[in-house]
Amino acid sequence: GGLFEASPPVDLSSEVPEALIPSVGEGGADLEQALPDLRSLYEFANAGVVNVQVIVQEGPLGGEGAGSGFLIDKEGYIVTNNHVVAGAVRVKVIFSDGFETRAEIIGADPDSDLAVLKVEEVPPEAHPLPLGDSDTVRPGDWVIAIGNPFTLGGTMTFGVVSAVGRTIPSGATPFSIPQAIQTDAAINPGNSGGPLLNLAGEVVGVNAQIRTAGERANSGVGFAIPSNIVRRVVPVLIEEGRFRWAYLGVIGGDVNLEIQEANDLPTQDGAYIDQVVPGGPAEAAGLRGSTGEAEVDGLPVPVGGDVVIAIDERPVRDFADLLVAVTEHDPGDTVRLTVLREGREFEVEVTLAERPEDF
Repeated sequence: GGLFEASPPVDLSSEVPEALIPSVGEGGADLEQALPDLRSLYEFANAGVVNVQVIVQEGPLGGEGAGSGFLIDKEGYIVTNNHVVAGAVRVKVIFSDGFETRAEIIGADPDSDLAVLKVEEVPPEAHPLPLGDSDTVRPGDWVIAIGNPFTLGGTMTFGVVSAVGRTIPSGATPFSIPQAIQTDAAINPGNSGGPLLNLAGEVVGVNAQIRTAGERANSGVGFAIPSNIVRRVVPVLIEEGRFRWAYLGVIGGDVNLEIQEANDLPTQDGAYIDQVVPGGPAEAAGLRGSTGEAEVDGLPVPVGGDVVIAIDERPVRDFADLLVAVTEHDPGDTVRLTVLREGREFEVEVTLAERPEDF
């Protein structure tokens, strides 16, 4: 049940032409070395990127939408965002050479905001893009995004990884996407579903969201779903049409200064449980949410909730660590949590369930 241990029913091991590889040194190329190779990188990557056009309802009340995607294998499977194709009654894909074809939605996962399309015909110039290892991505790495912003197909933008390990909302469910990559490469409406690539031409993320102060346009804060989530989810979507995430059944947050003080905790490490979902695995295991509130600096602060400080002896520094650790398991797996409650440390076993659809 590890994050990278799924047995893929399809081959996701596309290779990068050797000509691109020398441009990347350890930790990424310096700018002078990288810039001359951007043309070659664009030519290679753009051939695997598609524009995705959708009609969400037929007739005069229907609407249209647009996004991006990329070929994941030689059989015509394409990765995009769930929110690009959600509710679509017709999907059309346009390749970089202008070839247009209908696409079928094979599977979608609202929790990770990923979806898989299938086309019956792939033009000769098109090829799949290889997946990189998003766990190796670090702030400062050079990246490019290619997609269809404002329906301007084949647009490349260039920037750096601004941060890693962000937790972002899925947009369609109450659950969050962990380990997202933040970038200042320009991401705009229409880029959704397109690849974020390193300078070796490997996909390290799927561009999904932008954060703005109002108008939906690039402000240098874009987010991409990490490629290692793609590596785990996409083969299952192709095989089964949906993905089943493990579920603990708690709502909470980080242990900040106020929670530490109000609960008399020894450190700010751990995931604070504010609510235990009725009928969920955590409730069945006896975990406890907040029992009341205290006032710190004039503000109400929850008290009495359990603090998870480790899962299977792996330290939990914050709530994101707990989320990541749970997502690395499958429904039915049993995990051992180390918990702080009222100054006492104890362990409890929890059998994870499948995330409910009506949460």
